[in-house]
Amino acid sequence: MGVLLIADRDKDGRKQLADFFDNAGYQVVETDSAAQVLLDTFKKEAQVILLSGEFDEIPAADLIPIIKKCNRNLTIILVSNEESLPQIRKLRSEGIFYHALKPVNAADKEELKLAVQCAFANVGSASRQH
Repeated sequence: MGVLLIADRDKDGRKQLADFFDNAGYQVVETDSAAQVLLDTFKKEAQVILLSGEFDEIPAADLIPIIKKCNRNLTIILVSNEESLPQIRKLRSEGIFYHALKPVNAADKEELKLAVQCAFANVGSASRQH
């Protein structure tokens, strides 16, 4: 299974998601730093990233175009309650795979898990085509 990068400034929320996806069998890397997100993007270790919030005073929405320029094959799932519909449309045009609200219950986590499964399936099918 590929590497899932969970990038969130909220330590508790990040830890809960990391534990959830680790228990689901994913190899999980956690960070709360924009620099670490970009470093991992350059190294191309993660195939899917759960990106939320703001890092080092840089909104996640501002990181997305930079991330996609560094690694166009990285699948980004934005996890945020703060984005407006026009902003989400803009981010989708810049290359996010999915937008999810921050999970608050088990059903929300299952929805996010399905999105991650689809993201990894998408990565797998894209790599088989090349």
